[in-house]
Amino acid sequence: MADAVLDTHTAILDAALAEVLAHGIRRTTASDIARRAGVSRQTLYRYWPDAQALFAALVTRELLAALPPDGGEGPATLDDLVSLLADTAEAVRRMPLVDRLRDTDPELFARYILERLGTSQRAIHADLVVRIAGGQARGIVRAGDAAAMAAMVLLLIQSAIQSAPLMDEWLDAASWRTELALAVGGYLRPTSGRRG
Repeated sequence: MADAVLDTHTAILDAALAEVLAHGIRRTTASDIARRAGVSRQTLYRYWPDAQALFAALVTRELLAALPPDGGEGPATLDDLVSLLADTAEAVRRMPLVDRLRDTDPELFARYILERLGTSQRAIHADLVVRIAGGQARGIVRAGDAAAMAAMVLLLIQSAIQSAPLMDEWLDAASWRTELALAVGGYLRPTSGRRG
């Protein structure tokens, strides 16, 4: 029974992804998603109260899937940590869903930049806190409040992803990653002692 529920949940989210990629959020309805998933609208509403909650769950699923797995002890050097963060940012930047939302639903981006923190932002922040605190314990990240530092790293990476197309004239994809890594690495680098 639990497998069937999980399968239905996944099928609905997969259908929502396909519909949003094809039409954008504003032009996608609960009926469209239910039809593509092969379920009734009533079934869809057993999982989410409305289409907006479903879209939020979809974005959260896709963004959290890009997070690297917990690597136990974590990277041994600052360069390795920064590379992990830059690789993750690059994966999010290249997501078809992110491109589609930027093109068709920019007000959704604006909501999560200007008005509120979403579930995925909170989860990413929590992941960054763990990685930064682990780096501090290994002496590869400067001292400081890990939660505040994680918030700033999230701001740096989030804004770099969201505004990347505006900078295409000066930053191709490779340069974007390189410069982001330098910015994050410079922010996290210890001022004295061990260096990554």
